[in-house]
Amino acid sequence: MGKNKETKKDLKKKEKEAEQYMVKNGGMVLEELICTGNGRYNPIRNFSAKQILEATNNFHSPCFTSQDYWFRASLNNRAVLIRKCDGPGQEACRDIAISSQMSSHSRVLKLLGCCLEFPAPVVVYEDAENGPLNRDGGININGSSIPLPWKTRLRIAKDTANALTYLHSAFSRPIIHLNIKPSKVLLDKDFVPKLWDFSCSVSIPEGKTCVGVSSLLGTFGFIDPHYMTTFSVTERTDVYSFGVFLLVLLTGRPAVHYDSGHQMVHLVAEKPWNEIVDSKILEEGVTTEKQQKLQDFLNLALKCTQPRLEDRPMMIDVAKELVRIHSSTPTP
Repeated sequence: MGKNKETKKDLKKKEKEAEQYMVKNGGMVLEELICTGNGRYNPIRNFSAKQILEATNNFHSPCFTSQDYWFRASLNNRAVLIRKCDGPGQEACRDIAISSQMSSHSRVLKLLGCCLEFPAPVVVYEDAENGPLNRDGGININGSSIPLPWKTRLRIAKDTANALTYLHSAFSRPIIHLNIKPSKVLLDKDFVPKLWDFSCSVSIPEGKTCVGVSSLLGTFGFIDPHYMTTFSVTERTDVYSFGVFLLVLLTGRPAVHYDSGHQMVHLVAEKPWNEIVDSKILEEGVTTEKQQKLQDFLNLALKCTQPRLEDRPMMIDVAKELVRIHSSTPTP
């Protein structure tokens, strides 16, 4: 009898904690929605902790990790990805708020709902069967990095640029992603890219071209040097990170790696395409036209990673150039 009473007491305690988390996280999500959406936002479906725990088998056996833990599951007879956030609750709430506004874009990972009954929110997305890009710009299968065809890399670059352009321009206040890198792009079963993770994002006030931040966000190797020294964020802050992302796709190498002499090497360097391009791309065959496209792709990446802000293009111009390169590249 005592054991049953203790169990009921524990259940009541868990229920009370869940209610407290719901109120706390719900308030933060609402605050972020109002802040980033100018008071306009889409309704967000709420899943219960019971549904989430049953779908993930109590968060057992994640399909992949990227600071957070991801689980493939089924909710309401639909295949989904469930993300158990491991970072600060405020960042997860910001991600939920911005994802809800970006979900109408076909190249953004669609938010299906969330659960606020845990210390940090749990987020439910559409499935992306091929998972995230790895640090080499390929995908991981059975522990091995598998490189992608040149045409697929081009499409990933083009579509991700389109999603970023939308993020920068579709709202009354431009939203800056601030953490562009390969792992922030997931691929569906057809290798269509889906941008995700807006937890580091900041909004630029109306009528302004930049906003100051109190701490440095992002990932080493992808962070704009101007932002690192001034703590000032502009649309071109994302352009720099995206330029490094392009270099990863072109070279098949991490943004920062070590050479044979154990010296740290950054991808951002003025070298001709034939010295840095991934050998897997060359193995597909290189025509004169393809050589030009590879050089154009490299030139664009180098423009994006110029040290001076004013020397970089805007994201919409980057997207237009990638459309041009992609549209004139034949499918192998």
